[in-house]
Amino acid sequence: MLGEHRYEIEVEWQGDRGTGTSGYRDYGRRHVVRAPGKLHEIAGSSDRTFHGDRERWNPEELLLAALGECHMLSYLHVATNHGVVVRGYSDRPVGLMREDGRGGGAFVEVVLRPQIEVADASMLELAVALHVEASEKCFIAASVAFPVRHEPVVTVASAV
Repeated sequence: MLGEHRYEIEVEWQGDRGTGTSGYRDYGRRHVVRAPGKLHEIAGSSDRTFHGDRERWNPEELLLAALGECHMLSYLHVATNHGVVVRGYSDRPVGLMREDGRGGGAFVEVVLRPQIEVADASMLELAVALHVEASEKCFIAASVAFPVRHEPVVTVASAV
């Protein structure tokens, strides 16, 4: 059965330095992101380039995190369905955002670079091929207007 899923969060700006948004450099970009039932909030800001706090997460990083997490979870599901036993998974996504000269911009590409360990050498070829199916099942990747490429490296987990 197909379903609809609704998600809600709260974003609270914490950057009023006493004069609100009286000027571009007069306000802070700090904010928090919360969701009902979550253990902690996310401390956010804008990218340092846009007068943000480099110690806090920015929306661009969170987009990369969402794509990386979604692909990983889809991949683990697809691998299970195909009998590929994954023993380790990590990723270091990289995204390229280009400014448009009018104060805006957009991502033009994200590259996911998963490092995957499988239980047996006989699973290597299929483990690489499953990234296509995982990408098709990733809700976040299906929702963005730029290409999400994959550069997986799959190895056999060492025996413990």
